[in-house]
Amino acid sequence: MALVSINELPENILLELFTHVPAHHLLLHCRLVCSLWRDLIDLVTLWKRKCLREGFITEDWDQPVADWKIFYFLCSLRRNLLRNPCAEEDMTSWQIDSNGGDHWRVESLPGDHGTDFPDSKVKKYFVTSFEMCLKSQLVDLKAEGYWEELLDTFRPEIEVKDWFAARADCGCTYHIRVQLVSDNYIVLASFEPPPVTIDQWNNAKWTEVSHTFSDYPSGVRHILFQHGGKDTQFWAGWYGPRITNSSITISPKMTRDPAPSTAQPETMQGQEKAARPPSSLRLHRPF
Repeated sequence: MALVSINELPENILLELFTHVPAHHLLLHCRLVCSLWRDLIDLVTLWKRKCLREGFITEDWDQPVADWKIFYFLCSLRRNLLRNPCAEEDMTSWQIDSNGGDHWRVESLPGDHGTDFPDSKVKKYFVTSFEMCLKSQLVDLKAEGYWEELLDTFRPEIEVKDWFAARADCGCTYHIRVQLVSDNYIVLASFEPPPVTIDQWNNAKWTEVSHTFSDYPSGVRHILFQHGGKDTQFWAGWYGPRITNSSITISPKMTRDPAPSTAQPETMQGQEKAARPPSSLRLHRPF
């Protein structure tokens, strides 16, 4: 029998074969084989099929996508970039910036004078004391798989979330700061709303804080996430804000309008700060 070249297969069959090949192999190896493979691998159809096959979209998807290849890679990389967000590993992965009072501690939900968390999979939380407790993580985006052109040219949306609650029998103050910073640690954009103070004898309800960075300056290489607080009664022990289920996720930009920041307490609504211009100020100034 005469040998038949794979390139003699119908293009639609070749495209279907390519949907089963890992994306990095397509770009680093297969695309270099010949002009036919290069042209097929550059087709929107291939990357849309791969998105469908891997569950990133559904058959009835109708939202506009500017670049299906970039959309695919952002979906495949999407995950929580913060490690140990729910205190399952005690204080592992967190940098302790301030450890006042009786220090940070991990407790199990719902805790004394507390309430259950909205997501039953979350079992633990971090809790602060009677002097300022702050902890942080610095996320290296290149180490997490995001390359410079992706960050600078496409600037995907960066969404940050955090959850906090007070004990019902004690007031507290909660703080959060998230900064997008460059390779040399210059702050390019910042989310730092005013502190939230919750009065004593509250409902101990869990509250979500969220913010989406969109159309930020080019050059972002790291994300600094810092949060914490203290109680308002100055009681020995762990009566400050309880914090858990923190997250940083990077997603394809589906619209040019950035999603608003949200925070439910009345003391926080409508008071978010605009992103700061580039600054050479040090990352960790005290609250």
